[in-house]
Amino acid sequence: MTSKHRDEGNGERIVSEGSRGRDDGGEMGKKLTVSTLQAREEEIERRKMEVKEKVELQLSRAEEEAKRLAQIWEELEVMGDPMGKEVGNVRKRIDTAKKELKSLGQICQKKEKEYKEVLEIFNEKTNEKAQLLTTLMELLDQSERWRMNKLEELSKHIALTN
Repeated sequence: MTSKHRDEGNGERIVSEGSRGRDDGGEMGKKLTVSTLQAREEEIERRKMEVKEKVELQLSRAEEEAKRLAQIWEELEVMGDPMGKEVGNVRKRIDTAKKELKSLGQICQKKEKEYKEVLEIFNEKTNEKAQLLTTLMELLDQSERWRMNKLEELSKHIALTN
């Protein structure tokens, strides 16, 4: 008969009851060594599987936690998003206003330049008009004097002929 005994390496050792007290040579020792090694290999394999299962369990937990964190992050973004959208809209409006102001500023500068040019032309024309009026007044004055002289001459001529 055989019985199983645990040794210190947590492996199982198979011992034949008939061979407990005696040593049959190397064959029984070899069988004992092989079975001890097989038992240890099985124990190592079992432990490897346990560790692998623990690691896989921790990995799955980590993945679940990562998913939860991603969901929480999305919720936080959604909560902060209305303010972000509002800020974005205000920034867009400010940018639009800046562009419009820049454009209006350029238009104003152009119109101011045109106004100065037109004002200069107006002043030139006003001076020209004043000169022409002065010339006209002089001509009218000369014409009036000429007419008066002619009238005097005519009056004298009429007076002399009468």
